Amino acid sequence: MSEERLKIVAGNWKMHKTYREGRELALDIVERLTTTQTMVILCPPFIHLKSISTIINDITHLELGAQNCHFAEQGAYTGEVSASMLRSVGCTWVILGHSERREYFGEDEALLAKKVDAALTHGLRPIFCCGEPLEVREAAQHIEWVQRQLEGALFHLEADEFARLVIAYEPIWAIGTGKTATPQQAQEMHAAIRQMVADKYGAQVAHKLSILYGGSVKPNNAKELFAQPDVDGGLIGGASLRAEDFVTIVKSF
Repeated sequence: MSEERLKIVAGNWKMHKTYREGRELALDIVERLTTTQTMVILCPPFIHLKSISTIINDITHLELGAQNCHFAEQGAYTGEVSASMLRSVGCTWVILGHSERREYFGEDEALLAKKVDAALTHGLRPIFCCGEPLEVREAAQHIEWVQRQLEGALFHLEADEFARLVIAYEPIWAIGTGKTATPQQAQEMHAAIRQMVADKYGAQVAHKLSILYGGSVKPNNAKELFAQPDVDGGLIGGASLRAEDFVTIVKSF
């Protein structure tokens, strides 16, 4: 099991950047991003997907992701976008289960399980987000909390399906707050997640699983976070909106 895990830095732009601004940011990232062995994934709002797909087309280690998808193939779901639609504009990844989707739109594990299934059916690789709020962390229940999230949304999958996933651990108390889990806290949870996966799917699947850290990752803390043995990269929010900061984070490996 010496095979190296995929190192990944994904940028979640959330609800930022007009069409022109998004093109400028993508072009700036491409210009600054010299050859890298790290997989870089840009996850802009839906309006940018086709444009950015064209910009990054055929650039090695640079791929396109969406921030969400619906579980249905098509239908009367005003305002929603299906996994097959995302594939049709060049997406290969999709973020699912972000804490903001859970908080503002009521997404729970049962719904997320259906979204994960839809994404996998249409050839998208999910970046599945999990993480605890501050009160759960303070009560020392964070590992149990995250285990319930994984069991409820992911553990119905077969091993070969699960192997196409990436997990992003994002402590809710560190998202957009400026607070960051210490490298030791991140490592503890990532190691616990890997053990949960090993218990369910075996050591080989767990070893190959890339687990990203998200939660106020910045150029000045990325190197120490990424140095942890079970931290395989980051899901980057605010710092992904500045090309220089984002590329610095990518180069932190």
